[in-house]
This record gives sequence, structure tokens and C-alpha cells, in this order.
Amino acid sequence: MLTKKQHELLLYINDQITETGVSPSFDEMKDALGLRSKSGIHRLITALEEREFIRRLPNRARALEVVRLPDEMAAANTPSAPRFSPSVVAGNFKSRGRRAPAASLSHESMGHEGMTELPVLGRIAAGTPIEAIQHEIDRIPAPGALIGSGEHYILEVDGESMINAGIHNGDLAIIKRCNDATSGDIVVALVDAEEATLKRLRKKGASIALEAANPAYETRIYGPDRVSVQGRLVALMRRY
Repeated sequence: MLTKKQHELLLYINDQITETGVSPSFDEMKDALGLRSKSGIHRLITALEEREFIRRLPNRARALEVVRLPDEMAAANTPSAPRFSPSVVAGNFKSRGRRAPAASLSHESMGHEGMTELPVLGRIAAGTPIEAIQHEIDRIPAPGALIGSGEHYILEVDGESMINAGIHNGDLAIIKRCNDATSGDIVVALVDAEEATLKRLRKKGASIALEAANPAYETRIYGPDRVSVQGRLVALMRRY
């Protein structure tokens, strides 16, 4: 899943390469997206590269290549291309192709002793930050033994930057809603009020580091005014 700006930039790069044979300059990308500085473009390019939508070609000016497009863009360009339909893990450990309506999940979970229905608020990036998702899209049962006091919700993990902490792509993360955390906690962090990511939080003086658990991903450091904690990871559910 891409943020709106990442999606816009990827589409613009693809269009420019298709039309001219070369990728646009950072200044052209900045102007096309209406950004004030090239640093924002650099962040978007890095995000697209980490999520393997583009790659940089060595020893060439304007050396960007589009590796793949999101499903909806690829389908528009090649109508006959098959769409990828991921298998989503349910809290009751049954595999569903696409998410079922919330009502059917409610019926499915009735009668499960010791189970608590939690809202699913979407997907969370364990990698490059993706747009924050704040609206309930599903409800699934979770073992009550994994949940303590307080309000909880579920996010599906997208990415592998936390794999060395035992968090895998496709896992269902049970999050306790809170607005503060201890240094070392794995949290849902909202960056610049628009992007959410699952990372280990480290407090470094006046700065906040969002630390990956995979050497292929960099630790990102922000000022305290740019990061707000949306919740703390308390448990995971996974289907093998």
C-alpha cells in the first residue's frame, strides 16, 4: 500500500519514462507534486525503492526505473493482467482470500469462549511508512488471554523490517491504544500526522528514533513534534 504522494510520484515517474524514455529530475518531480523542497522527493523515492516499486540504475543520470506498479495501475495499463489477491489471516486462524464483511465475522465468532472481538483498522507498514488508517474495516475474534485492560485494535503487518523481532509480513498485530510508550517498546507511530509505521521506539535526548529490526532497513530519527504514539504492540496472531 502506498501513500497518496507515493502513488502520485510513482505514476508521474512512470508516465515520464513512457513518454520521454528518461526519468524526471528531482526538480521536475518536486514541481509536479507541489512540494517545497527536494528533500520530500528524496524521502518518497527512498520509500518507493524500499518497497521495490522503483530502483536506481548505477552510473547514469536520472537513473530511475519503474519495477512494478500497484495492482490498480497495472490493471489499467494491461487490462488482461491478473490481480494479486493475498491471503489474509483471521483471528480464528481460518484463511480467507479477501476480507469478509464484518457481519459474517461476527456470526463466525459467536460461541467462541474466551474470545474477544477486536476492530481491524487496516494494514500497518513494518518497513516504509504507509498512510495511517483510522477507520474500522473488519472485526475478528482474538484470544482474550492475549488482551489486558484498556482499548485494543488489530492491524495487519505489511513488510519485513521487524522480522528479527519475530514480526512477519501478514501477521496480525494486537495493539493497545495509548499515547505514550517506554523506550524499547514496539509501537504504532504516526509520523507527521499522516503516516503510520510499526517500529521499536527509542528516545534519544530530545529526538525519537523509530528503529527497524532488520539490517536492510534504516533507523529513522525525528524531532519529538513529528512523532505521536498511537498504540503499543501487545501480541501477534499468525497462521502457519
